[in-house]
Amino acid sequence: MNGLVLTFHLAGINNQNFLMRDEETGTWWQQISGKAVSGPLARQSLRLIPSDELTFSLWKSEQPGGTVLKDVAAYADQYSPKDWDVAMKKRPTVISYAGDGLGDRDLMLGMHAFGESRAFPRELVLREKLVKDRIGSESVILVVGPDGESVRAFRPGTNDFYQTSEGMIDSTTGSQWNFQGCAVSGDSKGKCLERIGIIADYWFDWRQYNPQTTVYRGATRR
Repeated sequence: MNGLVLTFHLAGINNQNFLMRDEETGTWWQQISGKAVSGPLARQSLRLIPSDELTFSLWKSEQPGGTVLKDVAAYADQYSPKDWDVAMKKRPTVISYAGDGLGDRDLMLGMHAFGESRAFPRELVLREKLVKDRIGSESVILVVGPDGESVRAFRPGTNDFYQTSEGMIDSTTGSQWNFQGCAVSGDSKGKCLERIGIIADYWFDWRQYNPQTTVYRGATRR
């Protein structure tokens, strides 16, 4: 942060969202936004590093030489169980934005792009496989991976894409594109689409910190 090396620790929970406090300045930071909410660095923002949420099998197929963070045996009893999300789905929330067809703990794929925020219900995206939408004046696509679970978002430019059994195909050149957003055959072979970061978050949390968000409702609704 502006040349400072900051060391963060869990400081508390705000509306069920993680709060961090740095040792060096005593500033408090919000997890969902990376913004400083109190202290000497208030109103500053951390730089978000994009990350993927993938199944292990898909990640391993893309990164065969990748390494995996190993559990620390001494703290094994402090890790959440593998099915933590099942129990969490049933827990009440401190704040609520239920209604309009969305539950507080519905899992959304949130996107900040082109000056706007938009949320995509994860289950809806998984059913549609390839979502073509707009944020502001820009076109975006969300693509479900070959594992049927992982999702990535791209900026398609002037291309119009369609789902195939092997990935995507564009209507302009007929080129085949993979889940990495790169053309693997056709006239566009070797070109790659611009990635757009997405954040998986519960609806109540996304809505609380993105009050102006819009919601994708499906291929025939906006």
